[in-house]
Amino acid sequence: MTAPVSPKSAADSAAPGAARLGGAVWGALALVYVVWGSTYLAIRIALETMPSFLSASARFLCAGLLLAVFVLVRHGRAGLRVNLRQLGSSALVGGLLLTGGNGLVVLGENSVPSGLAALLVAAVPLWMVLLTAASGDRPKPAELAGVLVGLAGLAVLSAPAIGGDIAPAGVIVVICATLAWAAGSFAAKRIPMPGNVLAASAYQMLAGGLGNLLIALVRGEQRGFGPGAVSGRSWLALGYLVVAGSLVAFTAYAWLLRSAPLTLVATYAYVNPVVAVLLGWLILAEPLTGPTLLGGAIVVAGVCLVVSVSRAPSPRRPSRRTPADPADRTPTGRTPGRRR
Repeated sequence: MTAPVSPKSAADSAAPGAARLGGAVWGALALVYVVWGSTYLAIRIALETMPSFLSASARFLCAGLLLAVFVLVRHGRAGLRVNLRQLGSSALVGGLLLTGGNGLVVLGENSVPSGLAALLVAAVPLWMVLLTAASGDRPKPAELAGVLVGLAGLAVLSAPAIGGDIAPAGVIVVICATLAWAAGSFAAKRIPMPGNVLAASAYQMLAGGLGNLLIALVRGEQRGFGPGAVSGRSWLALGYLVVAGSLVAFTAYAWLLRSAPLTLVATYAYVNPVVAVLLGWLILAEPLTGPTLLGGAIVVAGVCLVVSVSRAPSPRRPSRRTPADPADRTPTGRTPGRRR
């Protein structure tokens, strides 16, 4: 396991706002940028011979069990010990992120190309900014400008795809997935989660995997399906999704939700489409068109704007109604500086 997802560093780094963004934050963000950008291609390959929600269920149940065993071996039973409220919070966030978010993306990719799916998921930062504003924590003008610049770049990137023969239902499903993912990311910063970030990730993946399995059974995906029907390519893609997409990148993302500003974390949705397009060019020999290059440049500009603002934040003034920003709380729910 990599350093950015250490439980100790997660607890130590949960400082107010973005006052101290060290190498762990940028390293974890780079993992999410690159690895999640490649998962759209892996999902598409897995779906060649595997049903939608069954593949998502296998991915997260396997990853959740492996991570839980790792925590148990390294930290003993205490590492997995949570109270009922923390367990419920983990189940809620896991359901929103991995059943509503990832599960619907997998379903949508049956009729939507992986690159276009990545472009649609880039709407997540917009929903995050709106949710943040609705909670009373107004985004900085530069952060909002960065979101708008990024979305403009994504519009340029997606313009050639919009004119193609894409099933509207698949597009709607992926958009619903972005709403669920944004809601889960927003909730994770405001409800009591387990203090051990690895344990929290394990519980979230197990909850999300069970949710996907339930939907798969209701849809009847198990009828007529057997492991022998899965191709070697699909098994390799599923293995990559379990190890890189879930154990590494999702755990890094869960840690980032505690340790970095939400607007900075959300920039992964700008970079992932660019990574997906580049992988399509390198692996599938897809052409790099003018709109692709121009849109990618605009996306990177939007990311740079948001990152620069997050690197040098302005001091916050506490609200009259709320003594401290919920985002400024440690994983235990206490406000930094208060001792009992």
